[in-house]
This record gives sequence, structure tokens and C-alpha cells, in this order.
Amino acid sequence: MTERTEGTRPNSPGSAGDPLPPDAGAAAPDPLARLRDAAARRHAAGLRRTLRPRTRDLIDLASNDYLGLSGDPRLAAGAAAAARAFGTCSTGSRLVTGTTELHTELDRRLAAFTGAAAGLVFSSGFLANLGAVTALSGPDVLVVSDQTNHASIVDACRLSRSRVAIVPHRDTAAVAEALAERDEDHAIVVTDAVFSVDGDIAPLAELHALVQSHGALLVIDEAHALGVVGTGGRGAAHAAGLAGEPDVVRTLTLSKSLASQGGAVLGAPEVIDALVDTARSFIFDTGLNPPAVGAALAALDVLESDPGLPARARAVAARMTALAAGSGLETAEPAAAVVPVYLGEPHAALRGAEICADHGVRVGCFRPPSVPKGRACLRLTARATVNESDLTNLGSALAEIARATGRSLHA
Repeated sequence: MTERTEGTRPNSPGSAGDPLPPDAGAAAPDPLARLRDAAARRHAAGLRRTLRPRTRDLIDLASNDYLGLSGDPRLAAGAAAAARAFGTCSTGSRLVTGTTELHTELDRRLAAFTGAAAGLVFSSGFLANLGAVTALSGPDVLVVSDQTNHASIVDACRLSRSRVAIVPHRDTAAVAEALAERDEDHAIVVTDAVFSVDGDIAPLAELHALVQSHGALLVIDEAHALGVVGTGGRGAAHAAGLAGEPDVVRTLTLSKSLASQGGAVLGAPEVIDALVDTARSFIFDTGLNPPAVGAALAALDVLESDPGLPARARAVAARMTALAAGSGLETAEPAAAVVPVYLGEPHAALRGAEICADHGVRVGCFRPPSVPKGRACLRLTARATVNESDLTNLGSALAEIARATGRSLHA
């Protein structure tokens, strides 16, 4: 039997016959030093992010509340009624206890509103994209993705176990080449409908013709299109005549035009079945809370009863674009409610956001890596309830930005 000295462990530092390592007396490296160094570099480059509580004293031209329904009492009543009936959380994943009759009603209503065969509600739009892309992909599937797709699509591609071909923005010829040259048996093409920063729209009809000719699927993220684009806000795929096509899969969020929380996937029954069986972001995630489901159902009621809301949001976006262009700032014609104002470098964008705040307007400030280097911008988002006074404030701010940053194209 081996003898042990009381109070020591065999082979432990300091025990007999086991000298301390040479650096035992040196201070251990600081594991947070690299994070502080990285934060300092981001600060110098104008790339630090800050959490700021939302306030009521600024005109909101930064949020995704495109229809102005966030404070609508009808949505609050829907959320409250759902909480009273089903509680404040769904209590489990949708495959266990997390599906209520409200969830199945929202699955059905979203599909019916957008012209899809079936729908499936997730707890966020991000997870809906993860679920759709990963469940439909795999080693024998090529994924073709637009280079400016949303981060949730980028992350889904990384998790897909597929070879991913990233193609230039809105480049249908590059998509056709990727599909034609693939070795994989299957393929999906994934794109934003309305791109989240530039605000332009994907060439959906052309992309659909390509997937049809190559036996592929088209996955469209309608996050910034639902409630704003198409007849009654039914989305870009509906506007392009693709709503009922079996090879079209749509994802969407409930947290923008519908002023709630959550996401969904719309598509053929075979697609929805595959998601229920295999989508990890659906199977292993707690279901959307009932109050959010109730609010989303109420928002659909409002949108169906007032189909002019989307056109009002688009009209506001057009006015904001005209104000930016009138000040000599680089912008783009909006396809929906997103209006970019390009200021180039991060510090210029930060200065522009500060000027807007001084004029009582809150806007989005987008810098790398959210946008390419040299394309930092303000993102203005239209809302159906923006009034003339709000637009006057914005116009004054944009004129000052053009002077202060030297970015006026009129110079």
C-alpha cells in the first residue's frame, strides 16, 4: 500500500517529491485583457455599441414598428386576453406543452393571410431562419445565399452542413451559375425579400424561375416586407405571384409590422412537416409566449380591417427619401419602409445620429460589420403614423448632417 502524508494529494503541487512548477509564483494571465483590448480598438474605430433605453421624447424613425401598432390598445387587449386564458409563458417546447389553440390559430392565420399552404410559429424570426435553412439543407444540398442577407441567414448557412455559395447582391446570373455547376443532388436559394439596411427588394420572380429550372427550393425572408409590401401588406412573394408555389418557402417575423414577438415559416405541408420533425430551433426551444401570440393575432385583425396601412408606411418612406436626396445625401429608392442614408465612415454615421437626436429624432446607425467598410449609414424606418411635423424635424436634421459631415452630393 502506498503511504500518503496527511493533508496532501498524490502528485499535487507542494507534496513531497513534486516540486512547484517554475512559474508557480507568477501572476496568472488576465483572461479579460483581450476583451478590453478589442473594445478599445472598436472604440477608436467608432464601432462600439451602446444599449440605450427607448424614450418617448424622440421621434421614432429607428424602430421596425412600420404600421405604428406597438402602442395600439387592440394589440394590448389581445395580449392581455391571451395571458388571462393561457398564462404568461407557453411552459415548454411546442412539441410538449408549448402549443395552445392560439398557436395553431396563428399558424393557420399567417398562412391564410399570405396565401401559403401551411405555417409554423417559432419564438423569434432569427430562429425561424435557422430552422428553415438547417432543416432543408445538408451535405447533399447546395445553399446559394445573397451576400447581404440578414445575419440570421448567415448563421443558418454556417450551421447547415451544406456547401454554401455566397453570390453578389441581387445577381441572378451568379445564382444561375452556382445552380448549374453544382455537384450536389439538391439546392436551395435563400434571400431577404427586402434587404434590412439598403431597403431594396430581391428579384423574386427571376430567382423563382431559376429554382424551377434547376429543381431547387427558394427560401425568402419576408421580415421587412410583411405588412408593408404587396396588396394589404401580404408580402413580397405574394406581390410577385409566388404565394402558392410549392417550391417557395417564406420566413417572417412578428416583431416588425405586427408589433409583437416571434417568427414563422410558411410553405408546403411537406416543408412544415420536415420542420416539426427536424428543425432544432423549433424542437428544442420553448414555444412563443401566449401574450405575444394574442398580440400578433390582433395585429392581423387590424391589418385586414385597414388594408391602407401599408401604403401609408410606403408613402412616408418615399417622403423621407426625398428629404435626404434634397439635402444632397446619398440614399436609395425604398421598396418598403427602410431608407438608408449613406455617410461612409463610422464616425460620420455616429455624428449624423447625434445630430438627429439634437433635432428630436432617433434613427438607426449602421456600421461595420453590419454593413461593408465605407458604407456606414443612418437607417431611417418609416411608420404609417409619422406626421408632417415629424418629417419637418427630420428634414432639418438631414440638412445639418449634409453640412456637418461634408457628405452632400450638391457640393
